[in-house]
Amino acid sequence: MILSKTQQCLFKPIDNSQIVLFRMLFGLLMAAESFGAIATGWVKKTLVDPQFTFSFFGFEWLQPLPGNGMYFYFILMGIVSLMVMVGYRYKLNMLALAVLWSGAYFMQKTSYNNHYYLVMLMTWGMVFMNPHRYAALDVKRIKTEKHLCPNWNRLFFVILLLLVFTYGSIAKFYPGWWSGDFIKNSFSHKTDYWLIGSLLGKEWFQLFITYSGVVFDAIIIPLLIWKRTRILAFIGLVIFNIFNSVVFQIGIFPYTVIALTVFFFEPETIRKLFFPKKQYTHIINFDFQRIFNNSFTFYILITFFTIQVALPLRHHFIPGDVNWREEGHRMSWRMMLRTKRGAINLEIVNPKTKEKIRVKKEDYLTKGQSKEIATKPDFLYQFVQRLKKEYAKKGMDDIEIYCKMSRVSLNGKKSRPLFKSDVDLAKVKWNYFGRNEWVLD
Repeated sequence: MILSKTQQCLFKPIDNSQIVLFRMLFGLLMAAESFGAIATGWVKKTLVDPQFTFSFFGFEWLQPLPGNGMYFYFILMGIVSLMVMVGYRYKLNMLALAVLWSGAYFMQKTSYNNHYYLVMLMTWGMVFMNPHRYAALDVKRIKTEKHLCPNWNRLFFVILLLLVFTYGSIAKFYPGWWSGDFIKNSFSHKTDYWLIGSLLGKEWFQLFITYSGVVFDAIIIPLLIWKRTRILAFIGLVIFNIFNSVVFQIGIFPYTVIALTVFFFEPETIRKLFFPKKQYTHIINFDFQRIFNNSFTFYILITFFTIQVALPLRHHFIPGDVNWREEGHRMSWRMMLRTKRGAINLEIVNPKTKEKIRVKKEDYLTKGQSKEIATKPDFLYQFVQRLKKEYAKKGMDDIEIYCKMSRVSLNGKKSRPLFKSDVDLAKVKWNYFGRNEWVLD
């Protein structure tokens, strides 16, 4: 069988030092994220305090464990991450980490962050890799050590990161970004930061971050791929991500990106730097077709990346501004593009008695959730569905629900209505793939 050039590129053998090192770094970072989520109060605020969470569509059944259950959930995820780091029963623990992280991801949208989605994709990708064949406890357990892996293990992360940054750059080509409104609005309450606070408040620096952000996202991955600019690009990426970590406080994402740069350096370079005692394996005559080539894996990879290319494009087929309407926003690498503030009042009408009841949001929602239903249509739709169920239990299964007041400000601009006030929200159906006409432009 003559392999296509694509298959030859994907399945050719390379030194596995990159994926082995990344396994260690990723496991450590995921443990820090899991335990840190508890220590910083994120688990309490997002998963313990709310009466219910706004899960992704199709996952409404996925709700936080009762009581202190979510603390144990994240502790377990942290322990599993450490097992991945040291390479102990890797396959089992990596699968557990993928399932646990996916559960936490689909369980709530209130604290949505793009890096949660990126981590989920990486965890599932790593389930099908074997980075536990060297410098791992599994080597001692099964007494089998391997120094090679297929090239797709490296390309998986390179292509994924290329998509993240490329789409991140493209998404910034809209007036709200080029005007500097987002950066100005984001930096306005950070001027008291130690050392850099005064700099964040200067207009010239805000405009520099605005314009350089587009250029950086567009060229950083190509510069990492090109050997001549790799070191300079690596230094720039480290500075950029540490800045983002300090200013935007976005968890492990900046450090995960830094860790992912191991895949842009030559495998032999990583081996010499981090595993100097590792035996060099000659691979020129290695029968990679027999050992690594797998048609199923090939088509899975093609399908996976086709989906990743397509998802960020879907909002172009939905009329309206995605930053305002939100349709097609998630899972599209639309990173740090807008800030929203809003307020909303809902009114329930009993069509039989004409009784009007003002919805007291504080009886159902946390402050963070109240903000989300005011600024994001899918949150409001899901909240309305919950209200319908609550009142159905009281014998009122035909109520009408209206948005009597809706005001939303995008990137500090003048607020305006987001939802129609004359539409009975209890009767609307959510359009999963298109425009929802009860949302205003």
